[in-house]
Amino acid sequence: MPRQARKKSCTDIYHVMLRGVNRQTIFYDAEDRKEFLKRLLKYKKELGFDLYAYCLMDNHIHLLLRSYEFGLDTLFRSLGASYVHWYNKKYDRVGNLFQDRYKSETVEDELYLMTVLRYILRNPVSAGMCSCPGEYEYSSIREYVECDEWITDIGFILGFVKIDDLIEYINTDNNDKCIDDNVVKRLPDAEIAKIIYKKYKLDDLNSEKSVRDAAVADMLEQGVTIHQLSRVTGIPRSTIRSIKNRICP
Repeated sequence: MPRQARKKSCTDIYHVMLRGVNRQTIFYDAEDRKEFLKRLLKYKKELGFDLYAYCLMDNHIHLLLRSYEFGLDTLFRSLGASYVHWYNKKYDRVGNLFQDRYKSETVEDELYLMTVLRYILRNPVSAGMCSCPGEYEYSSIREYVECDEWITDIGFILGFVKIDDLIEYINTDNNDKCIDDNVVKRLPDAEIAKIIYKKYKLDDLNSEKSVRDAAVADMLEQGVTIHQLSRVTGIPRSTIRSIKNRICP
């Protein structure tokens, strides 16, 4: 069955989400996120699109942007290929990293533009990664108040809302529903450690390999990321990835 054509925005503004294939982690550390942003800025300059907001989660990305002459396919084909080439080389892997098709929705007016902006920047709060948007390091919100040089073109939005009002709006709890409402709530580190100890009766998972492997597989199946599990347990990420490839379906 042929794919349905994407709806064209009358404003040229879109909310786009890219997800790792099979919800795979696409950012393990700060270096990964910086490399993605470097490539995003490169294509922003080359293609001439406006970027209003971004948020880099562990296994997906949210962007709020305005495209003009080029299609979104052009951007994400180039951006995806560039980042995946770097990522595969770093992690000694081959194959796809992103799902075949990004998700997108049109943004047709200022009201929904503000809704999407807030939704994107509150994604880490919804996932339990921080208590307020400004605490999250890998979104555009800090640019709005801390940086002299912006990756984003937030000046367009500041044309109709003051920066203090914008930050207050973003910090307001809400029930916004946008492109992706299936945000997985992340367990805090302390809760993961508690679950592992209660179920497997071990403070140090490195002491028994069979128990370690079972606990790692269990946590991964519950949606705990490799990065977080490594931080909680002290098990190297390379070891966790090896266990995942060997045990998890």
